[in-house]
Amino acid sequence: MNASTNDPQEELAARLRMLQELSGLGVRALAREAGLSSSSLSRYLNGQTVPPWPAVVALCRLVKRDPRPLRPLWERISSPLPAPPKSSRQARPRPRNDLPRDVPDFTGRAEELAAVFAAVDSHRAVSVDGMAGVGKTSLAVHAAHRLADGFPDGQLYVDLHGFTEGRLPLDPDSALRMLLGALDVPSERVPQEGLEQLAACWRAELADRRVVVVLDNAADADQVRPLLPGAGDSVALITSRNRLFGLDEVPPVSLDVLDPEESAQLLARASGESGGPEGRLARDPESAAEVLRLCGRLPLALRLAGARLRHRPGWTVGILAERLAEGTGEFDTAFAMSVRQLDRPHARLFRLLGLLPGESFDEYVAAALADVPVRTARAMLEDLVDAHLVQQPSAGRYRLHDLVHQHARRASAEEDPAAERERALVRVLDFYVHTAAAADAAMPFVSPDRAVAVGPAPAELPRFADKNAAFGWLTAEYGNLVAVFETAAVIGADAHVCELPRYLRSYFARRCGTTHLNALFERALAAAERLGEPLRLAEAYSDLGFARYNAGRTAEAAEAYAAARLRLKEAGDGRAEAELTLRRGYLSWDAGHVEEPLELFRLAGKLYTDAGCPEGAAHAAAAESWALLQLGQSEEAARLAREVLEVPHADAAWPPALTARIVLGVALSRETPEAASDHLRQALSLAREDGHLHNQAWCLNCRGVALRHMGRYEEALASHREAFELLDELFEEHWKIHFLNGYAETCRLAGLPDEALGLHRQALELGPRLGNRHEEAEAHEGIARVLDGTDPERAAEHRAAARVVRESLTAV
Repeated sequence: MNASTNDPQEELAARLRMLQELSGLGVRALAREAGLSSSSLSRYLNGQTVPPWPAVVALCRLVKRDPRPLRPLWERISSPLPAPPKSSRQARPRPRNDLPRDVPDFTGRAEELAAVFAAVDSHRAVSVDGMAGVGKTSLAVHAAHRLADGFPDGQLYVDLHGFTEGRLPLDPDSALRMLLGALDVPSERVPQEGLEQLAACWRAELADRRVVVVLDNAADADQVRPLLPGAGDSVALITSRNRLFGLDEVPPVSLDVLDPEESAQLLARASGESGGPEGRLARDPESAAEVLRLCGRLPLALRLAGARLRHRPGWTVGILAERLAEGTGEFDTAFAMSVRQLDRPHARLFRLLGLLPGESFDEYVAAALADVPVRTARAMLEDLVDAHLVQQPSAGRYRLHDLVHQHARRASAEEDPAAERERALVRVLDFYVHTAAAADAAMPFVSPDRAVAVGPAPAELPRFADKNAAFGWLTAEYGNLVAVFETAAVIGADAHVCELPRYLRSYFARRCGTTHLNALFERALAAAERLGEPLRLAEAYSDLGFARYNAGRTAEAAEAYAAARLRLKEAGDGRAEAELTLRRGYLSWDAGHVEEPLELFRLAGKLYTDAGCPEGAAHAAAAESWALLQLGQSEEAARLAREVLEVPHADAAWPPALTARIVLGVALSRETPEAASDHLRQALSLAREDGHLHNQAWCLNCRGVALRHMGRYEEALASHREAFELLDELFEEHWKIHFLNGYAETCRLAGLPDEALGLHRQALELGPRLGNRHEEAEAHEGIARVLDGTDPERAAEHRAAARVVRESLTAV
């Protein structure tokens, strides 16, 4: 058998192939005759795996060849480094140190190192797990170098090749023979067959030695278990991309990416810069920050980026950032090996996760994405967390590291048909619209009384026990909801673009103000125009008009409402018509009209009743009671308010009830101040509990008016001031138009005429700009009251101006 090659392992494989030729048998037949598995024999013949010595003996015997000439070659492969020259059996060989070089730029990881040393002290073993490129090997090797002085009998290292491209994981049999060879155990003392016998021999050899062993890149617990030390003082440091749950006796240490400061330090060290002001990184901090972002704070990526910069003195940091943005081939190769360990369903879910818009997600989103039950999605996500392909920043929330996300997205584009990717993404859009609708229904507002007009809802949606749970979901998912809206717009999913903003109104009212909501409804209207459905168009115009109204853009609101009315004539939807009529009433009141808004509020109530919506009718009645109160009809306003409070509702902070309590508080303040105070106190408490800053400001301002009626001016002023502080937090100056004149009147009666004039003048400037003629007329009349005692002539001018405003409205 004359076969020679530079690679001993390939030479052995060539000689084994000669044995097969001599046998005249195929791989399966030869394996059967030799008592081997066909897959193992195939690996031996191809040089992928070193066969155990008994397998070599069995193959030689089949063709009646002496195996002894192959023994030196086999031992050279099983123990790659030459053994020291033998002297006497009693003299222990010089301690072996196989550890790779400790990285000179090792950075951070103080807590993780401490955890590794603690585990070694308590259990004599530790497993370091984490995603590809996170620095597991660097940490284990660094720790082993730190431990070396305490383990003078050897520092061993074996790469188990659990995730090596183009190579099968090293089998435990071969790994044990390599380790025993590294300890210079004579071949006659090494069992020739049997994994259990080999493991027992390994443990016996370690029993009276102090050795530190690094078992790098383990595929799973089964590969590692036979390699663990037994009795004695030796220790093992294991690394794996998977969490090795099968090793119950080995404490785990999980690695995450470096923090921002450590990332910057590692990049500077890897690029050969001291961090001084003259370095390229310091001279271009913006590009340096982009490099850190593109590297995702992964140590492997940072070292590769730093090495590129170090070896290219002509490059700027900006050029490095551009090159990194072009692709991440090195990381794709690393991540691909992790993905290849997954079965088909897990690999499919992982790829599809790359399609998700937004930052984080839960099991419901994953279930919709993959079209599997939530329970299945949760179990699969946990498996992907264990494989460090998915991160779990908090209970029930998952995310992908940026580089992993990019890899998953590219893998999906390469492996999943376009139609499947599109269906998966649409299922996610459907999920978010249906869940937002469910959350909106749990909030204390009048929700759209129709089916969600997108695709079917997933089989399982989150359940919202109350408004707090719904609000919590909207808060957690806000970034994703915006990303979903943008994705729907990009792929032309116009139905989703139309629907989603409608179910975010109550959340935006509490948290996001009016500017962003206006932008969403503008794009929703454009989508509705493309769809061309009358009801969608009517709702889109109505919603945009209401967003315009809340932003103080009253002229644009009127235009949108007019367009909505035209479409509603064709659509013929009673509930949508009632909602639009109520909104038109608000706008008409702010424009300074008196009779028209009252008629609109009453008509809205009738339309809601006819549509079978008592909650909507209560909204209209509450608005009517508020308008009557402003017109001085306190008794009628109080009567209506009490009727609204009799309408049953599960949430005490329901807007009609809140409005009714405010109306009663102001209406009763002169005759029954205690009852008035109780209503206002309840209203403010409910608004605060509900987290609605605009409503809190309304309650505080109206409380100031009521306290003024009671003659408690200092308390009234404090309440007005608190209301204005809240409005300043909202950064929406136009809302102040509703409060300025009331605050000014309190100042006048409290003996603060200059403050009163200043507030009225603010209203006089703001009212015409916002189209709020009612408050404009009130401001003129308020200034006249302040000037009556000091400047009767100017007071008369302002009264005349107020009459002109009101007469113009009457003429209209």
